[in-house]
Amino acid sequence: MARIIPDGWETMQQTYAATDELETLALLARDLPDDYTVYHGIHWTRIQGEHAIYGEIDFVVVNRSGHLLLIEQKRGPLTETPEGLQKQYSDKTKSVVVQMSRSVDGLRAKLVRYLNGPAAIEHLLYCPDHTVRNASTAGLEPERIVDARRREQFTDIIRKILPPGDDLPAAESVHCFLRDVIKLEPDVSALVGRARALVTRVSGGLAYWARRLDMQPHRLRVTGTAGSGKTQLALAEYRATIDAGKRPLYVCFNRPLADHFAAIVPAGGLVCTFHMLCDRLVRSAGEVPVFSGPSAFPDLVARAAALPLPPDFVFDTLIVDEGQDFHPEWRDIVLRHALPDARILWLEDPMQNLYDHPAVELPGWVGMRANVNYRSPHKVVRLLQMLLPAGMEIEAASPIDGSDVEFLTYADHAGLIQRVKDGIGKCYAAGFGKDEVALLSFRGREGSRLLGFNQLGTHTLRTFTGDYDGAGRPVYSDGDVVAESVYRFKGQSAPAVVLAEIDFDALDEKTVRKLFVGATRASMKLVLVLSEKAAGCCWGWSERTSLGTG
Repeated sequence: MARIIPDGWETMQQTYAATDELETLALLARDLPDDYTVYHGIHWTRIQGEHAIYGEIDFVVVNRSGHLLLIEQKRGPLTETPEGLQKQYSDKTKSVVVQMSRSVDGLRAKLVRYLNGPAAIEHLLYCPDHTVRNASTAGLEPERIVDARRREQFTDIIRKILPPGDDLPAAESVHCFLRDVIKLEPDVSALVGRARALVTRVSGGLAYWARRLDMQPHRLRVTGTAGSGKTQLALAEYRATIDAGKRPLYVCFNRPLADHFAAIVPAGGLVCTFHMLCDRLVRSAGEVPVFSGPSAFPDLVARAAALPLPPDFVFDTLIVDEGQDFHPEWRDIVLRHALPDARILWLEDPMQNLYDHPAVELPGWVGMRANVNYRSPHKVVRLLQMLLPAGMEIEAASPIDGSDVEFLTYADHAGLIQRVKDGIGKCYAAGFGKDEVALLSFRGREGSRLLGFNQLGTHTLRTFTGDYDGAGRPVYSDGDVVAESVYRFKGQSAPAVVLAEIDFDALDEKTVRKLFVGATRASMKLVLVLSEKAAGCCWGWSERTSLGTG
């Protein structure tokens, strides 16, 4: 069996990848002996939209001597012209021969310069869906074309053109060159933005369809899993209301989510948490809420509910986010802020219910379910799928498969600190920048042994100080890595996440929900830092997923 570089291609989902090239890669891996190494550029296809290694070269087969066979694959019909084979694309026609010659010559020139000497390079066109009728006008030697009549002989022809060869010292230089050409270690920071843009685009489907539902009155309850596009839907509704010259109200449970949402929407509406809304209403009546004592927040809610609503507290669109965290008795309090003909959306995810509140009843509302996760890497979703209860299945649709989820275990406080430093270091080693890594504690801010630190080894932490500036924005300490509790980071995400202080006695329902929330914050890489006790509870979980431990 041939060696395939990069590896891991077998697990790639075919939703976004170049499926035809994957089929060819499987054929080469199966039918070529271990004398050959096959390089391909299929990885990161879903982000970059390309699969070729260099120009039009899809695969490079290397024998033991370091000699190369460059393969260009063309699926579908081709056009035979006096100028040679041509391929029709949506907006233009391209010469297969010219494309291939340019790519082969370009790679040859680079390799010759790299080796500071000659390079043995052959080439082959693979067009399994087309039968060449006039070989003399194809523009390539007939023996260098594998068409529909010869597709069953594909790997035999490869071995005839490129025999196995003997081991030569120069072969290692050729392999080093190819590893550099196809960038086996991609510049992750450069890909983060492309991945984020693609996730935003594909997850926007929820916003597209949900906003086209026609109902009177408009009362829509969206039960959507993490990464399904609820934020895009909320943004679309909010912006559309502003564009129509009307006023939207966005209400959620967590202050960090409200701060984040307020920073990305246009002016003209109101963004706040439920308790912030109550506070604003009470203060508008000339009263100053008292936040001391155990009943401070229930008293605030009760007082707000008893006050009449001024006109500026009634809105044309009402968006309730994190609906799973709302007490049932808050429902009528928040809904009265909507005009009778207002558009109202209630967004929720039962798996992110971290406060054990019973579900809010919304009789007569239209319901919509979204169980497709576009944000989390496929390996994270497969990991979580083992824990989800029946009826809560989610579908992985991220444009990236993601690296292995890493498990790091600790026995005591010193071990915890060291493992967290190791986890952050692993993210850096994978190519993520300091502003692309988030450290999340499985515990709340008050109970965390991590969030009180400003620095862990060489890693400085950016933590919430508990204060707000004059404009109402949260104040954070200076640091490189954002450090938050899993509770406060709900509704947000980061390319790389270190989820730490995971400590529990059993995988009960609430623990599973916290793991779900923390793990789904990662859009590209996830590191779990668990106590030995917690690891013992879910060791079979990690072993069954073959995700490795540290």
